[in-house]
Amino acid sequence: MNRFFTDTKYAISWGILGLLVVSLLTGVFLLAKTSQVLGEDGQFPNSITVTGTGEVVSIPDVATFNFSVIESSDNVSLAQALSTEKTNKILDFLKESDVNDNDLKTTNYSVYPKYEWIQPVCITVTNCPRGENKLVGYEVNQTVRVKVRDTENAGKILSGIGDFQVSNVSGLNFEIDDENALKEQARSIAIKDAKEKAKKLAKDLGVDLDGIISFSEDFGYDQPYMSYAESADFGFGGELKSSPQLPSGENTITKTVYITYEIEG
Repeated sequence: MNRFFTDTKYAISWGILGLLVVSLLTGVFLLAKTSQVLGEDGQFPNSITVTGTGEVVSIPDVATFNFSVIESSDNVSLAQALSTEKTNKILDFLKESDVNDNDLKTTNYSVYPKYEWIQPVCITVTNCPRGENKLVGYEVNQTVRVKVRDTENAGKILSGIGDFQVSNVSGLNFEIDDENALKEQARSIAIKDAKEKAKKLAKDLGVDLDGIISFSEDFGYDQPYMSYAESADFGFGGELKSSPQLPSGENTITKTVYITYEIEG
């Protein structure tokens, strides 16, 4: 028994000693990290933070829109066949209009059963038969996203699609197909703007800029949005006399950066 308590006593002692060593090492690590942040004199470095903004304006080079074909029938196979036939005709028209296969993408294809509430006529005051939800057919809905690279031809293409009596044309947008280069250009402008602001601010304060402590960025994207609903009459129950003119306007890509400088003086 005495040997047991002696061993237990030493085990507890070594455990306490281990905890003390871990705590000491942790404290040294935190102190080292803190000294890097605070500086050699133990104080937070004096700093200034500036914001830079860069904008790049570009003319959109593609137009995108969606069209939907909705067909119904009491037989699911027939509804699918009707939808496929009309959609294929539209796709053939788009290809004839120089729209590439890679610029056509199905974004939705769904088949829904259609039910109708049937309520039998009640000829007596009591014991009326209950109504029921009866399957009356099926509806097929297919939506295709179209990208038109010849933006001046977008109005003509939209008018042509209306001739096929599509169910819906929506979401017409004028966009920049590849924005990465423009984003990098806007960032460079924003950084230059921030540096110039930092130099002027340091001069006004009578201090000297040292190194950069931190850098971060965010961006916003301002895109003009245009759309034609059923009132524009792309084959929704009227006759479109001419192709609409669709001004694409300009797109502005904006970058904002935040730079913090350590200062001396």
